[in-house]
Amino acid sequence: MGKRKLTGAQTNLLLALLASSAVTVIIFTIRVVAGDSWRYLFMVWNLFLAWLPLVFAWGLHRWLRHGRWASWQGILLTALWLGFLPNSFYILSDFIHLGATGEIGLLYDVVVLTSFIFNGVLLGYTSLYLVHRELLKRLPARYAHALVGAVLLLCSFAIYLGRYLRWNTWDILVNPAGILFDVSDRFINPAAYPRTFSTTASFFVLLSMMYGVGWFFVAAVAAAGRASQTE
Repeated sequence: MGKRKLTGAQTNLLLALLASSAVTVIIFTIRVVAGDSWRYLFMVWNLFLAWLPLVFAWGLHRWLRHGRWASWQGILLTALWLGFLPNSFYILSDFIHLGATGEIGLLYDVVVLTSFIFNGVLLGYTSLYLVHRELLKRLPARYAHALVGAVLLLCSFAIYLGRYLRWNTWDILVNPAGILFDVSDRFINPAAYPRTFSTTASFFVLLSMMYGVGWFFVAAVAAAGRASQTE
């Protein structure tokens, strides 16, 4: 019975995420019609990219029910998840595009961008939560938490690479040497790139704070649910 309830909860969550993304696309479509402009079309692509980590994390979660993490399937799904995860959080930096355009009211654009960003970040954290739970099944809590912290740090650095150096996930395959050069140069000559570390640290604090609150919120809700069942 417990397994059926979990499946139902997962289904409801998936439907809620799909509905939320659909509402965002509708809000964007209204802007296209009312403002006669496709200005934020790239946000639709960014939202699509934000869905991919959840797809890979869910695939990994399903695989680990009967397979080993050290198998090629587990490693591939983990690599794909980790490679695309920064896209979910990179969408936070798209607030930089917000400004008066004369096409539609500025406050409506605030709603449009916030809706995209909310969904992207939510998808990223949902995928991270799935992987985090799998880590806790296999590692002491402090190591699992540390690995999640390392993932958020990598994502924060990836946001810097994407926003300022314009690298993206596909470049890992298309131009790995170029990425390696830019990354290594910033660690060899850190004083020459102060923005690298300030941007990475800022996003790391933000992402960690948001995830930490979400983690304890989910834990509190789950504990309240278990308590009500025992009454």
